[in-house]
Amino acid sequence: MTQQPVDEAPFDPNADRLREECGVFGIFGHADATALTALGLHALQHRGQEAAGIVSFDGSRFHSERRLGLVGDAFSEAAVIEKLQGAQAIGHVRYSTTGETILRNVQPLFAELHGGGFALAHNGNLTNGLTLRRNLVRDGAIYQSTSDTEVLLHLVARSRRSRFIERFVEGIRQVEGAYAFVCMTNKKLIGARDPLGIRPLVLGELDGAPILTSETCALDIIGAKFVREIENGEVVVISEDGIESHKPFPPMAERPCIFEYIYFARPDSIVKGESIYERRKRMGAVLAQESPAGADVIVPVPDSGVPAALGYAQASGIPFELGIIRNHYVGRTFIEPTQKVRELGVRLKHSANRSVVEGKSIVLVDDSIVRGTTSLKIVKMMREAGAREVHFRISSPPITHPDYYGIDTPDREKLLAATHSLEEMRQFVGADSLAFLSVDGLYRAMGHAGRDNARPQFTDHCFTGDYPTSLTDVIGESAKQQLSLLAEAG
Repeated sequence: MTQQPVDEAPFDPNADRLREECGVFGIFGHADATALTALGLHALQHRGQEAAGIVSFDGSRFHSERRLGLVGDAFSEAAVIEKLQGAQAIGHVRYSTTGETILRNVQPLFAELHGGGFALAHNGNLTNGLTLRRNLVRDGAIYQSTSDTEVLLHLVARSRRSRFIERFVEGIRQVEGAYAFVCMTNKKLIGARDPLGIRPLVLGELDGAPILTSETCALDIIGAKFVREIENGEVVVISEDGIESHKPFPPMAERPCIFEYIYFARPDSIVKGESIYERRKRMGAVLAQESPAGADVIVPVPDSGVPAALGYAQASGIPFELGIIRNHYVGRTFIEPTQKVRELGVRLKHSANRSVVEGKSIVLVDDSIVRGTTSLKIVKMMREAGAREVHFRISSPPITHPDYYGIDTPDREKLLAATHSLEEMRQFVGADSLAFLSVDGLYRAMGHAGRDNARPQFTDHCFTGDYPTSLTDVIGESAKQQLSLLAEAG
């Protein structure tokens, strides 16, 4: 049997989950720009909980506040909002996929360039960011952060084009990977989406003021109207003259990240005119068709497994019950005196509802298995609560490959599905049976006949190994090696 993953560090109930990337928000020409940006970031908090920042412009000066922690902690005081004056602002919530969690990495990044200030917020990851950074540093560039986002600041600054938008386009043409950029100058709000549309970006409007943001839920919270999605490879420029659309890349078929639909987007967001919640329910329904289980109740692993579990229950005719209760008020665990107490960490976040599971055959439904360490503890918790049988169903295919586009996944050798067979995985988590949604089943749930291997409709490399862009930083030298070279050069 393949060696099982072992976590030497104290158990962290959040460590075995896919980490959200980041969220961006920008608004142009509204008297309450900063307050609306803060509210928009509240709606996007699920995309990043490590840091938040806002940059505003008041017609003559830029103002910036960047802080570690949650949006509510950073921007709840009126005095902070009042300092960020102006009718245009951009904001960012961050989970670090590239760069440490330190204040100088918190976005939006800001720099004074030839022609004026430039603020930049980024969701995604540049797969040639380290390579570009190394070349720029060798040419004399001085970096203030370890974030890949800063690369674009330097590329724009070095461009010799006359118009700012031409300098910006020249910069994004040199980067690879996944991105949704929201940027601000003293006269413009700019949005850009990568040529494949891996990361999301939408256009909205409130009281005549255009808005750019990651998800429609950020529009809903402020009562804004959804206008349209920014197309893959599109650059939009918003100014007092209106909205311009630029298409600087050759036309390509869109391949949005499939994990936006499975996990990252908030259930109440709308993508391509359809509810994320409904798509997740369909994933559960298809899973029930592919991998039925004779059981008494369907139990979701909250919160991410709830929509799929509802779909599974409706398709199978088995009752849906909340057999696990989630505690939403868990902060960082600092009382860890013994290994036994550390192992109880999962109960800080999830508690068994014994009245639902005792003596029952249950189907546990979750959206993914990464390392498997949390899954085995949840299965064990169900058995200790008296479950007679525990059948585990996952509403996505097995994750066999790491991500390089803004999702924090472990190295491949730490992914349970990459090192274990299905039976070995079942034994590892301790379930009576284990099944995943197939790749074709996932595509059917998304409204396609199945995966077209010649022209896949989504970015699904975590399941298939089919990376849709060049991985310059990964091929040849590893990212860690390149970071070491940068450190030596510094």
